Amino acid sequence: MAGFEGVVVSDPSLHNQFTQVELRSLKSQFLSMRTSSGSGDGGPLTVRDLSVAMSKLKIAGDGLSEDERAALLGESFPDLDHQVDFELFLRVYLKMQGRVGAKNSSSAFLKAATTTLLHTISESEKSSYVSHINSYLGEDPFLKKYLPIDPMTNDLFEISKDGVLLCKLINIAAPGTIDERAINTKRVLNPWEKNENHTLCLHSAKAIGCTLVNIGTQDLAEGRPHLVLGLISQIIKIQLLADVNLKKTPQLVELIGDSKDVEELMSLSPEKILLRWMNFQLKKGGFRRLITNFSSDVKDGEAYACLLNVLAPEHSRKPYPSTVKDLLERAKLVLEHADRMGCKRYLTPKDIVEGSPNLNLAFVAHIFQKRNGLSSQMKQITFLEANSDDPQVSREERAFRLWINSLGIPTYINNVFEDLRTGWVLLEALDKVAPGIVCWKSANKPPIKMPFKKVENCNQVVKIGKQLKFSLVNIAGNDIVQGNKKLILAFLWQLMRYNILQLLKNLRFHSREKEIKDIDILNWANDRVKNSGRHSRMDSFKDRSLSSGIFFLDLLSAVEPRVVNWSLVTKGERDDEKKMNASYIISVARKLGCSVFLLPEDILEVNQKMMLTLTASIMYWCLKRPITEDRTASSDGENGSSSETTSTSALDDTASESSLDDSGGR
Repeated sequence: MAGFEGVVVSDPSLHNQFTQVELRSLKSQFLSMRTSSGSGDGGPLTVRDLSVAMSKLKIAGDGLSEDERAALLGESFPDLDHQVDFELFLRVYLKMQGRVGAKNSSSAFLKAATTTLLHTISESEKSSYVSHINSYLGEDPFLKKYLPIDPMTNDLFEISKDGVLLCKLINIAAPGTIDERAINTKRVLNPWEKNENHTLCLHSAKAIGCTLVNIGTQDLAEGRPHLVLGLISQIIKIQLLADVNLKKTPQLVELIGDSKDVEELMSLSPEKILLRWMNFQLKKGGFRRLITNFSSDVKDGEAYACLLNVLAPEHSRKPYPSTVKDLLERAKLVLEHADRMGCKRYLTPKDIVEGSPNLNLAFVAHIFQKRNGLSSQMKQITFLEANSDDPQVSREERAFRLWINSLGIPTYINNVFEDLRTGWVLLEALDKVAPGIVCWKSANKPPIKMPFKKVENCNQVVKIGKQLKFSLVNIAGNDIVQGNKKLILAFLWQLMRYNILQLLKNLRFHSREKEIKDIDILNWANDRVKNSGRHSRMDSFKDRSLSSGIFFLDLLSAVEPRVVNWSLVTKGERDDEKKMNASYIISVARKLGCSVFLLPEDILEVNQKMMLTLTASIMYWCLKRPITEDRTASSDGENGSSSETTSTSALDDTASESSLDDSGGR
């Protein structure tokens, strides 16, 4: 089980400062430094060498000059000729990170760097999320023997260690994301089965929009509190904000003056839409302040008191919260009003007064779910229906949006057609897929007020696309600025396909740098299935027989015989049987460690683009495994380690921290 244990550091206090993803990346970088120092792998590396070596590889302390690095080493280590082992290297890394300070503090939840000395968790948040889990999963047939969880203990993290709770929570947030037949739910799971659950969890979380940085399956297996709680935070946030958009709640058009503002509203994140909704309702109640955040602006409870009185005046009681001077008492009255409305308590009076942003956001989102106070104006809703997308366009927009967000670019997008119109996000994505190809000196960073600046960005996008040999006939930068959906989807498909083919090409033990084409992926899949002794095949990525799902199940079984439970597979003849197979295929692929963003409908309708990405993702996962592990199943469960080491480095993870795992060997 050595592979499953991951990288082990003998000092527990040092080990706990890193996730397994980080340890694997740093180990690879450390070995690379020793090799490049001239001593060969295993040779001596001294403290004196570290400044130059870490600078060359851009390890830690990006804001430090080489002199500053050397000064820091001199302060910390009197003997500069002392030989450096891996643990000493980790200590130096932490010191440099501490000197620079946390640079990723702008993003909530998991996007911030986890290599810090402060892995603290909020007890209030833990208690709130435990209450949410108890409420929504209390009757689950498998989990009810473990629930309710006591928020005063660390039982949440213990129960999460087998991955079942996290997978079930994802399905509550986005129903149907995981085919529960793919979750391993035996009473006692071996490490390989737990690892499968964690891999399924992480890739499914990514597929519903969670941001996953520096977290791997081993971190979930160890129940690391700050990482588990961060993941749960995101999943619950996605659930609570699911209806805060024009598609799910078309009545939101009431917030805007005319149809010209619809595009702006569609481009806003759910949090900003929620703020706009809150201010809209507060204005009705005569509230004079503008609420701009879910922290300091709601601390005094006055906005909440007004909001609830507008939405549910029949539940008001004396004394009115606004007449009470003590802030804690006022917050208590606000929550009592919410209770009478039937709203869940995601926070305490103290959380309101202290301005807990995550819990206040959850509270307001739940109020919106319970009673949004918006009227159904048929004229406005008809306008939305006239501008709605057909189902395939919506699915492709979703797939490309999730894929772009998974690249790890600084900008998080909520709507492909609106958020890409400045060209900036496309430039960021291009830079991830083809590093160094963007001329940033010629790029204009948002916010961009002048239309011609957006056109300049988009013209560069088109120019780069032509460099990459995309088919861009009759496409100009202005088409992107104007939000031409057909052309934007066409460009994104070519960018996604280019990324897939480059990843396959770069596999050092497979292609020897030769170009990979669609036909190579098709032939690989057919050969793999044929060599496994099965008889299904596909003639092309638009072969209608693929709708049954049998070929993809054969392919998944061929690359990992244990992953498909054939007793759960249908014949794929009737529509309902095809849909069951399609749902199972997606979950099994994610269970292996493939990053896929398609929906069952894409398989049922044989969407050619999605068939290619699914096949390529399986191919990439299979070929990326060490050659010694590309074998038939063994009975000891050891090749669970394969999924662990690749679970965060699948098809689209060129930008994730885990992709550094391979950098030392290239």
